[in-house]
Parts: sequence; C-alpha cells; structure tokens
Amino acid sequence: MERKLATIRKIKDIVPIEGADAIELALVDGWQVVVAKNVGHKVGDKVVYCEIDSFLPIKEEFEFLRKSSYKKMGDQEGFRLKTIKLRGQISQGLILPYSVIPIAQFASAHDLPEGMDVSEMLGIVKYEPPIPAQLAGKIKGSFPSFLRKTDEERVQNLEKEYTEWGFSSNHQFYATEKLDGSSFICYLKDGVFGVCSRNLDLLETEDNTFWQVARSLDLENKLKSLGKNICFQGEMVGSGIQGNHYKMKEQTVFFYNIFLIDDREYVGYDEFVNMLFDFDLACVPVLSYPFNFPADSETSLPTVSALLRSAEGKSVLNDKVEREGLVIRSMNRTISFKAISNKFLLKGGG
Repeated sequence: MERKLATIRKIKDIVPIEGADAIELALVDGWQVVVAKNVGHKVGDKVVYCEIDSFLPIKEEFEFLRKSSYKKMGDQEGFRLKTIKLRGQISQGLILPYSVIPIAQFASAHDLPEGMDVSEMLGIVKYEPPIPAQLAGKIKGSFPSFLRKTDEERVQNLEKEYTEWGFSSNHQFYATEKLDGSSFICYLKDGVFGVCSRNLDLLETEDNTFWQVARSLDLENKLKSLGKNICFQGEMVGSGIQGNHYKMKEQTVFFYNIFLIDDREYVGYDEFVNMLFDFDLACVPVLSYPFNFPADSETSLPTVSALLRSAEGKSVLNDKVEREGLVIRSMNRTISFKAISNKFLLKGGG
C-alpha cells in the first residue's frame, strides 16, 4: 500500500499553547501540528494535511518553508517535512488550506471526500535519503507483483480503529521493536530465488550487500527446503546501513514476516517463530507478548498519545541508543501498525 502523504482531513480540535500568543496546536486525527493563530483555523475545517516525510515541490505557495525545510533529493529540490518542537510542543507535518488544491476552484470543500489522497495533485512525494552504491545494486526488475510490500500504517492515522482494537476481545497482539535499517526481502517463486530491497528486485552480484547477507545466511537453500512459494521479510541493519544506528560491526537481518505467496497470507505468530528457530534466523526483538494497549492516565482508555509515549525507550540491539519505535501485530497477522518514537524523530530520525 502506497503511503498517502497529503490527504483531505478535518481539524478535530484547536488547543492553546501556554505562554504563546501567536501559535496554537491543531489536532488532525492522531497528529498534532503547531499553526499560526492568525490563520483562523476552526474545529471542523476541511484542510489538506501533509505528513512528515513529505517532499514538497518548489512552488510559490510552498516558499514559506524554504528557511526551515529546503532539501535536495538527488537532483530534485524541494521542502522536506520533519518532526520538530516549538514552544515545548511536538509538531508533525503541515496543514494547508483547502484552496491549495488545483481543482478547488471548480469544487467546494464538500466535493472532495475526507481521506482522499491529493499527493499527486500537489506534486508531493516521499522523501528518500540517498542510497549507498553497495546497497543500490544492479536492478533485475521492479518489485515483484506476487509479493506484498511492508509499510505499516502509522497509528496516528488509525485513531478510531486503535480504540476499537484496544477494547476488542477478538484479537490478541504482540509488540516488536521497530528497527532503523533497510527493508530486506527474499523469496522463492516457482523454483527461482530472489532478493529485493523495498522497491526493487536485485540482480545477484558479488558486491551487493543484500545478496552478501542472503548468501551468508544460506537463505536460498533454506527457502528451497520448504518446497513452496514463500517470502521472508525483515530489516537489514549493520555497518553501512542507515548510519549504522546500532553500531554493529557486520550486516545481518532481523525477520518480522513470512508470507505464503500462493495463499496470499502471512503465517501466524507461532508458526513464524518456529520457522525462524528451525532455520537459525533472527527475529526482530519481541518486547511484549501478549501486548496490552497502554491507557491514558486520566481516562483509563487506550489512546494514541499513550502508545506514542510507550514507543520511546532504548533499543534491545544497543541500549545506548533510542529505539525507532514499536510495531504492533495481531497474533493471526491480519492487523499491523506502527508507532514511531517522537524522541527518535527529534534526534534526526525523521
């Protein structure tokens, strides 16, 4: 599922900031954004909300971002949205007036449905950091259509669902550490073994890090021993990867999913853990099993803000660094989402 970076939303609440005369907090679903008071935002207003990691094009209407957000992505210039802190308040993303949409001159605010993705209309794409040559590799093809990409939704976009899941007895959940690395996928399809990055099927070469790790873990023989079309998905970490957040000397993979290609489904938690154990492969650190949804101290209800606080903490891989956050999955693997630590983001994680 492609991430919706810019969407039509409604302002849920406006909250004053103590001691601030010119700014206030606007709440959009589970997100909060510092906005100028003189804009006159009101509860219920339909707006365009741009998430963090959005890369906005060079346009006159976005020039106010130049001083704080100008960035180059390869040869492309634009404005990158990151998590920031203003007057002691976390601010994530950007709220734009509905009128910024090109078709707004032809439509009223009620004509575009809430939740509609307007990223393409505005020329907004996801910011992608440069990829080292040893990771980029040679391209065999585009990401295979028979696989599923792993990009869990952020919990801030699932506020209603999160509350329902917190009260539901139909699902049990577990929580793992969200690792800061590169997406690693290996598969066996009709006898052919392959290795993928997040977006590409990679050609096997001697110097490509993905294939080096696949060979070191003997993944081709392990997958072939299962006698089925199958895919293992994980996070590759270590030297030369994302700044080597965990200060590891070598590269390796911590797995979080096993996907049955023909059945189009993930294996359940128990089978997943047993398969990794049999193959002597590492699992992403499991932090809570079963996972109980953290509750707000005042209301005793499960809330997004309480989960975001729980997402903060030190990494299991290196207790001297902040973990990126949490990934929450149901035991039967039908539900999954993530909570990224704001402390991690403020330290440069995004």
